[in-house]
Amino acid sequence: MQFTRRDFPNGFLFGAATSAYQIEGHQFGGAGETHWDTFAKAPGNVVRAEDGARACDHYHLYEQDFDLLQDAGFDAYRFSTSWARVLPEGTGTVNQQGLDYYDRLTDALLERGLKPMATLYHWELPSALADKGGWTNGDIAKWFADFTEIIMGRIGDRMYSVAPINEPWCVSWLSHFLGHHAPGRRDIRAATRAMHHVLLSHGTAIQAMRGLGMKNLGGVFNLEWADPADDSAEAAEAAELYDGYYNRFFLGGVFKKAYPENVLAELERYLPDGWQDDFDTISQPLDWCGINYYTRKLLAPNDGPWPHHDEIEGPLPKTQMEWEIYPEGLFKFLKRTADEYTGDLPLFVTENGMANADVCVDGVVPDQARIDYFNQHLGAVKQAISEGVPVAGYVAWSLLDNYEWALGYEKRFGLVHVDFDTLKRTPKDSMKAFAQMLRS
Repeated sequence: MQFTRRDFPNGFLFGAATSAYQIEGHQFGGAGETHWDTFAKAPGNVVRAEDGARACDHYHLYEQDFDLLQDAGFDAYRFSTSWARVLPEGTGTVNQQGLDYYDRLTDALLERGLKPMATLYHWELPSALADKGGWTNGDIAKWFADFTEIIMGRIGDRMYSVAPINEPWCVSWLSHFLGHHAPGRRDIRAATRAMHHVLLSHGTAIQAMRGLGMKNLGGVFNLEWADPADDSAEAAEAAELYDGYYNRFFLGGVFKKAYPENVLAELERYLPDGWQDDFDTISQPLDWCGINYYTRKLLAPNDGPWPHHDEIEGPLPKTQMEWEIYPEGLFKFLKRTADEYTGDLPLFVTENGMANADVCVDGVVPDQARIDYFNQHLGAVKQAISEGVPVAGYVAWSLLDNYEWALGYEKRFGLVHVDFDTLKRTPKDSMKAFAQMLRS
């Protein structure tokens, strides 16, 4: 890595992230069925119909994984809790094995001097709640608040930070309009209601945690820079609309009590009755804001149904996901978020990383492309800080190669290589580069 800790402000946090369903092994410990378990069973939804039943077996191997984090010199670990592991039916009877697991996990982090950065929900909805409409059902805000009180009532006293929901756009739009993730719907009404209910649930969870006396609570938003594919006014309008429903809808709801007008022009008719009255809950005061950033999109208009645009392949180098490598977008989002939404509120880069076709040979995993990616994006963070943006930390995605949702186990984002047959962990060169940077 081309940086050291001294290149960043005192107290700047470096961490690595994972999510529950992607690494834990959902078949262990009495966890209930999720909509990802059933989504993966339908032909064509997931590569080779793979699921998270075993994943990386972090459920049993978490101490080994935390030793790797500690040895590399990281400050923090961002993880998620599984709703169905704690409440197998989504509501009702608590699975004590689930609470005990997160209790042990928390203590193991603290024993190694790692700050626990928790996310309550990272996409694995209990199937029993999916049967009731899931995120399209307004009652989910209360269900989620009840789950929040249960899990944080057990481990909340030891958290460094907590955010309710990872990537609201993915939970709602990607999963209910595009249909790429569970529950796999392609319905504009369902997507619109899910978008609103995700934010309402974010707010009720913040209220529940404040009621427990918790502090350092934030929100985590995945942002994707939108540029027009050409110089036409129509392409500019397409990019603005993409920016509206991808980025500004969620930031605007939480920080401005408003949704973008260009998005409401189409989606307002599908929002639930009285949606405007929910903004006081949605906009609960936060202590920080998290940004997950990976890429940008180029947009061109088309004559098809709303939103009337196509994503055009860009000219920049791409990751294994075919995502353009565009570090400038991270700088732009940090600057714009502070200028237009969050002001002096601390910002964290809560996810950033790349998939690469990594191969372990004789205990070595060379991944110079990933090291280059991190260098470029840390440079964007450093630029933002130099221009007065209050960036407080950077969390790499991901600690481990894992279950990459609809792409199964093909795409490897990890700093640590996982052999999915033997579960052997092998730190990649990028992990070693981070260790050298963080220990220097």
